Formats: sequence, structure tokens, C-alpha cells
Amino acid sequence: MLPRLEARAEASNAMRYGSPLLAVGLTLIGGLVLFYLLGRNPLHGFKVFFFDPVHDLYGISELLLKATPLMLIATGLAVGFRANVWNIGAEGQFLMGAVGATGVALLFQNSQSPLVLPAMLVAGAIGGAVWAAIPAALKTRFNTNEILTSLMLVYVAELLVSWLVFGPWKDPQGFNFPQTIMFGNNALLPILIPGTRLNIAFLVALAVLVGGYVFMNRSYMGFQMQVAGQAEAAARYAGYSGVRTIWVSLLTGGALAGVAGMAEVAGPMGQLTDHASSGYGFAAIIVAFIGRLNPVGIFFASLLMALLYMGGEQAQQHLNLPPAIGQVFQGMLLFFLLGADVFINYRLRRASLAK
Repeated sequence: MLPRLEARAEASNAMRYGSPLLAVGLTLIGGLVLFYLLGRNPLHGFKVFFFDPVHDLYGISELLLKATPLMLIATGLAVGFRANVWNIGAEGQFLMGAVGATGVALLFQNSQSPLVLPAMLVAGAIGGAVWAAIPAALKTRFNTNEILTSLMLVYVAELLVSWLVFGPWKDPQGFNFPQTIMFGNNALLPILIPGTRLNIAFLVALAVLVGGYVFMNRSYMGFQMQVAGQAEAAARYAGYSGVRTIWVSLLTGGALAGVAGMAEVAGPMGQLTDHASSGYGFAAIIVAFIGRLNPVGIFFASLLMALLYMGGEQAQQHLNLPPAIGQVFQGMLLFFLLGADVFINYRLRRASLAK
């Protein structure tokens, strides 16, 4: 008897929410196998990767710090993904938010005004939203695929950041490193826990998660976008505007990615460099789907993804493994999630061998 896939009469809600847990479990098992194949003690490797990064208060604060941009970006992406608007360029929008915030910080570097940080926040959101407006305009005007345009704009944003930090914004006292001057205290986010790097952006991210939940599940616009994602023809028949759905989806995702960029340069980095992003914009796509496009799930998925970032750093330092090991775990997580999601609409049945 061989197993075969059989379509379910209706999607399984148990698998819809259980498949992320299954994917996480398979990733942990895959990690043990990976450490063994790399010639490391699997249990020791597991401890170094998943437990050592958060063994004290500072480690937990770093986990929350790295989860913050993931929460912000993934919430914005989830708004669009629910409406079948596929913004894959959050990485570029993150960078443009960082550029906008840095521009304000440099312009008012000698100011002691308490309005500098709010202005940086607004500039970051505008920078990300403007970058997302390009694929939105192309989509609504020329029906261009937003996946391709938003993704290609990532590389344009990376080149723009490189030009700025190698050129007009380069720190003249920076020993020729591609970076801006360090921001003044007026342009740095307040620290939440003394002795750590965790800053007030974490509270902003929590507020965005709450706001995202209310918007997606309790607002009329959120309902329209969900209908558009599940049944486009029904949305058109009901008179819902497809153009408005596209604009709201992309601008929301872009603005929140820009806020995440602002939080990064005004938080742990304290300046803009040519390595401003650690791939948060792409990792947040996985976070959004692990979290089932739900802000509550996104919160926990962000913590998991942040742990993979930190585990990769620990494995590099203490196990002498390449820095890409964290990305391998991210890839395994996505691979197993896609595989487990098959069972939302299909079940395994035993079938007889053909004679």
C-alpha cells in the first residue's frame, strides 16, 4: 500500500494552524541532523544555537531587539498578503526608511529639539511608503506584476544607500569606512532596559501589532481587503475598489518597513552604513506566513526568526561554522512550512499498488 494525496472536501483548520508548529518541529530535527553532518555534536550544537543566545537578560533583550523590525515589517506585509497583493520588496522599503530617517538626523545633528525623533519616524515611514508607491502606481496604471517591480527596487535602494555612504553622506572622520557620522543623542531611540540595547521601538512594534489586528479583523476596510483576497469577483460585485486595495496594501507595507528602517539606524546602529539591513525585509515574509498573517502569530514567529539570527551568530563564534548557517535554518523553516501547508487542502490516503 502506497500513500497518495487526496483533496479534502474543505480546508483543514487544524492543519492551517498546526502546520507552522509542524514546520518548527521538523526544523529542529533537521538542525540536529545538520550539526551531525557538519561533524559537530548535535546536542551541543542545538544548545549553542537555540539556548545559549537567550540564557540571560541581555540575551532576551537582544532577542526582542531583533524581533522588533520583523514584527513591524511582517504586520505591514500581512495586510497586503491577505488581499493577494504581493509586496516582496520590503527590504528596499526598509532601506529607504533608513535613508529618510538618516537625512533628518544629519540635517538636525546640532539640534536639541525633542521633535527630531518624531520627525525621523515620519520621514522613515514616508521613505518606505514612497518606495512602495512605485510598484503600486505601476500595478494600477499598467497592471505590472508587483512581485517583480517591488523586488527589483530592492537592488536600486541598495545601490542608493551605497552611493550615499560612499559619497555625500560619508563620515570624513570615519577612516574611509562607508558610513555616516554617528547620530547625536537627540536622534537615538530611548533605551528601555539599562545595560541593554533594547529601545522604545519594541513598544512601537507591539502597538503596531495591536493596530494591525484591529485593522485586519475589526475594520470595514480590513474586511474589504480580506474579501478581495479570498474572492476577487465577489469583491468587484460588492463594489469594493481594487485600486484602493492595492494602494492601501503597498503603502501600509512600505510605511511599516520604513519605520523598521528608522528604528534600526536610530537604535542599535546609530548611523547609516552600507550594511544597514540584515535581510529583515525578506525574513519578514517567512514570519508573516509562519504567523498565518495574524498579528498574534506574527509576534511569536518574529521571536523564532530572531532566535535563528542570534543562533547563527552563536554557531559562527562557538562552533566555527560559516555565517550562512542561520540562513540555512531559515530556509529549512520555509521549506518545511511549504511542505506542511500541502496538508491544509490534502490528506494522505493509502492506495494499492497497480498490478
